[in-house]
Amino acid sequence: MKVFVAGATGVLGRPTVRALVEAGHAVRGTARGPEKADLLRSLGAEPVEVDLFDPDALRAGIAGSEGVLHFATKIPPIMRMRWKGAWRENDRLRTLASRHLVDAAINSGAQVFVYESITFIYGEHGDEWIGEDGSLSISWASLKSTLDAEGETKRFTEGGGRGISLRYAAFYAPYAQSTLDTIRLARRRIFPVPGDGSNFVSSIHVDDGATAAVAALQAPAGVYNVTDDEPLRMRDYGRAITDAVGRKPPRRVPKWLFGLVGGGPAKYILSSQRVANARFKEKTGWAPKYRSAREGFQQVAQELKAQEQ
Repeated sequence: MKVFVAGATGVLGRPTVRALVEAGHAVRGTARGPEKADLLRSLGAEPVEVDLFDPDALRAGIAGSEGVLHFATKIPPIMRMRWKGAWRENDRLRTLASRHLVDAAINSGAQVFVYESITFIYGEHGDEWIGEDGSLSISWASLKSTLDAEGETKRFTEGGGRGISLRYAAFYAPYAQSTLDTIRLARRRIFPVPGDGSNFVSSIHVDDGATAAVAALQAPAGVYNVTDDEPLRMRDYGRAITDAVGRKPPRRVPKWLFGLVGGGPAKYILSSQRVANARFKEKTGWAPKYRSAREGFQQVAQELKAQEQ
């Protein structure tokens, strides 16, 4: 299949391009600047420099594509996530760019459109497993834009194609800045676990996120959760990270303090989300390589250690 990837050099884009090429797909991906263009060439893809907010340029860039993946994001650094203004560009990518990408995909006659959504929109669910029909909680304004993008993806289905929204759990990867920040805190023994750490955390290694994207090209239209098989309680998730870097268990901090420092995003980190991946596995046959964050962070720590030697 001829596949166009928006956000091809991002945290999820890079391993997805690699997985697509390995699966035999012909890949074109967005790249800004010669360095990122060279990165895509090294992965076996053709780089395309295009403005995602320019509908005419997008139509030309996507022309001839059979599949379109919208993985373009602009996630702010952890220390700026609490500020609404820091999410402005990401919101535009989810709203305006999504609309232009869907229009261009329809114009090109693409068969499938895949959007990178998130599981944070489910909010608090206690110990219950959360399926795709679980209730949503959008009290943090920066999450609304992902539902706008899911709506655009549904519009692609209504136009005769297969629109697929993949609700990804929290990513981690040995090159993701958020993961590097987390590892740094764990090594210094200042990685915090709020309260008693009994809330569930759903996550996924980015390499498994990439293989899920490839599998999604053959999935029926709809919304799917993409997470590992075993969501962990926050205290166990933190322990998985500190164990991976050879440190003592993480320190506990009061929930009120974590919420005060973390702002809007903290509410979703403090919520309990035990997200189920059964529907996606059933429809595609996909399965994660890393069953939980325990195995996944071991791989991350090993790769980082190898890079440092």
